[in-house]
Amino acid sequence: MSYEYLALLAAACWAFGSLLSAQAATHLGAFAFTRYRMLIAMSLLWLLSLLSGSWQTLASAQVLLLVLSGAIGIFIGDTALFAAMNRLGPRRAGVLFATHALFSVLLAYFFLGETLWGLTLVGGSLLVGGVMIAIAFGKRKEEQHQWESSQQGLKIGIALALLSALCQAVSTLMLKPLMVQGLDAIAGSAVRMSTGFALHLLVWLLGWRIAKSYLPLTPKIFGYVFINASLSMVLGMTLILQALKSGDAGMVALFSSVSPVLILPMLWLVYRRRPAWGAWAGAVLTVAGIALLIR
Repeated sequence: MSYEYLALLAAACWAFGSLLSAQAATHLGAFAFTRYRMLIAMSLLWLLSLLSGSWQTLASAQVLLLVLSGAIGIFIGDTALFAAMNRLGPRRAGVLFATHALFSVLLAYFFLGETLWGLTLVGGSLLVGGVMIAIAFGKRKEEQHQWESSQQGLKIGIALALLSALCQAVSTLMLKPLMVQGLDAIAGSAVRMSTGFALHLLVWLLGWRIAKSYLPLTPKIFGYVFINASLSMVLGMTLILQALKSGDAGMVALFSSVSPVLILPMLWLVYRRRPAWGAWAGAVLTVAGIALLIR
């Protein structure tokens, strides 16, 4: 399967996984939810790696770079995004986080020599623009989050959201040379996930209030967390690493950034909530951009 479809499948996994995460994240709290799903994802990835023997292919130099990538992308990036959401609300934070695709393209140009020209550049611009429009105008006024009316901490929130996007781009860029070298995607994901979990566990052990669970973990909530971890962090991240083996880092980032658009029809099917006009407009632009890129 080509890298374009691998990245799109990863975006679909993230979209469906996030659909199941709302109740669990509200029940446990963002940090506790992330810690539990990282533990599950890490356990599944190491199990798969042990069964396949792929862990034996890891070299010490690769492990160090994977640990650094996990610390930047999974721990710092996710933490900054949650903090941004607390100040801006999910919609505004989501629009700013969507710039990670632009950061990826720029960083890939300067550090990997990847370029976008002609219709590819037009397609990439349509895709990113479509995603941002779908997030920014995809909800009706009555559906907007209560935090979105607040202007307190606006500058800090914007800075945190952009930091999260930059961390996501940097961590992806760091993985490209490793995947070209033939790094096993499952083993690589296991190391990155272990790093993120270890750092989140450290925050919890230090007794930080924000890391504590709001409510106890119940079987139902555990089921939601397990499905989310399996789809988003195990399958989704493994597909992204596999896509990086044959695709440019910037292109993979562009295709994988469409998850906010893919979740719109899922919300319609599950909650019978018809998307607003901005969602339709953004979806049309995103599909047009994907069509130009795949050609």
